[in-house]
Amino acid sequence: MSDQRHAPAKTDVELEQELYKKRENIYVREVHGKWAFLRNLAGAILLGIYYGLPWLSWNGQPLVLFDLPARKFYLFGITLWPQDFFYLALLLIISALALFFFTALAGRLWCGYACPQTVWTDVFLWMERKIEGNRQARIKLDKAGMSRDKFLRKFTKHLAWGLFSLWTGITFVGYFTPMQTLWQEALTNSLGPWETFWILFYGFATYGNAGWLREQVCIYMCPYSRFQSAMFDRDTLLIAYDERRGEPRGGRKIGRDPSELGLGSCIDCKICVQVCPTGIDIRNGLQYQCIGCAACIDACDGVMDKMGYPRGLVKYTTENAMEGQQTHIVRPRMFVYGALLILITTALFYSLFTRIPLEVDIIRDRNALYVQSDEGLIENVYTLKIVNMKESEETYHLSIEGLEGAELINSAGDFSVPAGQVLEVPVRVKIDPVDLKSTSSNINFRLKSLTSDNLEVVEHGRFLGPRG
Repeated sequence: MSDQRHAPAKTDVELEQELYKKRENIYVREVHGKWAFLRNLAGAILLGIYYGLPWLSWNGQPLVLFDLPARKFYLFGITLWPQDFFYLALLLIISALALFFFTALAGRLWCGYACPQTVWTDVFLWMERKIEGNRQARIKLDKAGMSRDKFLRKFTKHLAWGLFSLWTGITFVGYFTPMQTLWQEALTNSLGPWETFWILFYGFATYGNAGWLREQVCIYMCPYSRFQSAMFDRDTLLIAYDERRGEPRGGRKIGRDPSELGLGSCIDCKICVQVCPTGIDIRNGLQYQCIGCAACIDACDGVMDKMGYPRGLVKYTTENAMEGQQTHIVRPRMFVYGALLILITTALFYSLFTRIPLEVDIIRDRNALYVQSDEGLIENVYTLKIVNMKESEETYHLSIEGLEGAELINSAGDFSVPAGQVLEVPVRVKIDPVDLKSTSSNINFRLKSLTSDNLEVVEHGRFLGPRG
């Protein structure tokens, strides 16, 4: 699908001028309506999660913490180790499928309601409106010469942006360093070099992207705007202008019937352009610059209410609906995306909740396949690498099974492994040659916790002997 199927074609000169012209400030007008409420609600929830999670704890441990030096990730009461890396792979697959599903369903929902660039830009715009005033006041302020009032307003705005960005950077590092420790270090001026770097880097990125770049991130820097159309089809919900109803445009008095004037419903007030965070005109057709925030829908509905016209001149619709054809919201690709999403998500949660926080690796002695003792017994030597992935010390009992007549020689006896530690235990297994059925036999090592109930693992190994 073309990104601008319904937009008038541009000449080469116009395209060149558009690419290389100097950026013009976009003064976004405040808008109210149901979509603005949903967008603000989504933003408040996401910001609350981002800024709140690092402060929460669970059984004395941070609720969410990526402890890179200790190679431990704390996620909602579960401690993950490098051995659990495949959970991250599953999470990335789930995120990709969710993006496919919701994009195919309703276009750029992520961009309009959940993208960090959108959410933080809305916060910066809110601070800008509170300090500098509404859209007209900001335009007037920027055109005016430098004065005491202008300097104070600009200084206050950038100070507010800077403090908010710094708080954002500290919160980001709080996902890698416990927040209480981080604030104590910050207040005592004892932050480490890497913590200082990432606080300043992430804070500066927030300040630059949400305060200065804004729509340029969405239009020029974000790759999603470029390949989003590959996920669309003719039944994908999009924000579009009803050209058949709206044209021809023209001004008129409130309450006048447009059909009597030979006009469409669009009064050409351009409010839909003024509320757009990327500065596009939705009436020019589908455009890749549209982030799907639905601000133009709220703005146009408000104008239609004042004029006494039906709402929906700008609305969520589909290409099929715009051409008078039937729309199929439920379609095969939605079933495929949805089924895969549910299946992999269920598998992830099932695996997490049934996960055993204990791991055993069996390493055979590489110097000899087997050893024959003076008594004529066959011995195999192993090293068991035991990883205690719990947050408490555990005591384990080791036994073998599966090879009749075999005897375990474990000089360590029952042994303890501290929380989050790895212990290597050398063991030997010996057996009378007459009990060996083949040169390679199965043997199971069972490790059972004497401290926690229902915590045990069975690891399979091989016992090697001489050829018969």
